[in-house]
Amino acid sequence: MLFGKRKQVVKRILIVEDEPLTAFDNENTLAEAGYEIVATVDDLDEALDVLDRETVDLIVSDVRLRTQKSGIELATTAKRRGIPTLFATGHTYPGAAKIAVGCLLKPYTERQLCKAIASVDRHLQGEKVKKTKGLELFTLVDEAE
Repeated sequence: MLFGKRKQVVKRILIVEDEPLTAFDNENTLAEAGYEIVATVDDLDEALDVLDRETVDLIVSDVRLRTQKSGIELATTAKRRGIPTLFATGHTYPGAAKIAVGCLLKPYTERQLCKAIASVDRHLQGEKVKKTKGLELFTLVDEAE
């Protein structure tokens, strides 16, 4: 693929972030990068409603959300539905590798966010991915294992 465009599996993204400025920045950054933002929501119930009615290729979610329910519950539910989650958070979660495709640590730049999504895309396709600052990718494990 010397001159062709690389195949993408991540096209439609759901953003789940309870900090309004971060949510706004992420939405604009990813839309400008060519991704379709399915929705930007700030709690678990809204996110689950979106998953029920829309096709989503990737969820970018904070670990801690504004309600008692969290991004951890969202990622667990999404994994059962076959939808990968990338945590974009300042709060690491020790069990993240079991439910998410990776974790991008806050604070991150627009460039880091776009590189992280591109890395996740490659990772989901089984490609080897170069280390990206602030991003940890987890080994993809089949639910049956």
